[in-house]
Amino acid sequence: MALDAGLVGRSYPPSAVYEVGREKIAEFATALGDPDPVYRDPVAARAAGHPDVIAPPTFAIVLSLGAGEVVLDDPDVSIDYSRVVHGEQKFVHHRPIRAGDRLVATASIEAVRTVASNDMLTTRVDLATEDGEPVCRTSAMLVARGGA
Repeated sequence: MALDAGLVGRSYPPSAVYEVGREKIAEFATALGDPDPVYRDPVAARAAGHPDVIAPPTFAIVLSLGAGEVVLDDPDVSIDYSRVVHGEQKFVHHRPIRAGDRLVATASIEAVRTVASNDMLTTRVDLATEDGEPVCRTSAMLVARGGA
């Protein structure tokens, strides 16, 4: 069944606050194999002009992936997740994510379309501080493969 174009623009309530910790940033950088000291050492981060250690740019997925699940749990979306492949991921940073940030994630549906019996759902997650300062916007396209 094709996705309903009327879903475009639907937004969901913000997530709970996520406090970014130095340890989580360091673990993520290690998983990436990135030795940059600004991800681990507050002195190096300050020398680079940051108030504390910063996260690698793709750290935003830690919050956006979970926040985007609210879209898949929406009964109106009705996407067969067993047939989904990840088609695309984008990050637009307003500033680096840094240790001590208290972030909320707000998900919305940016686009839906059907191409050759494949449903394509593009979600957007806006990350902001709990005070409303924009930090990052993520966009992900999921492709639900059509039947044979």
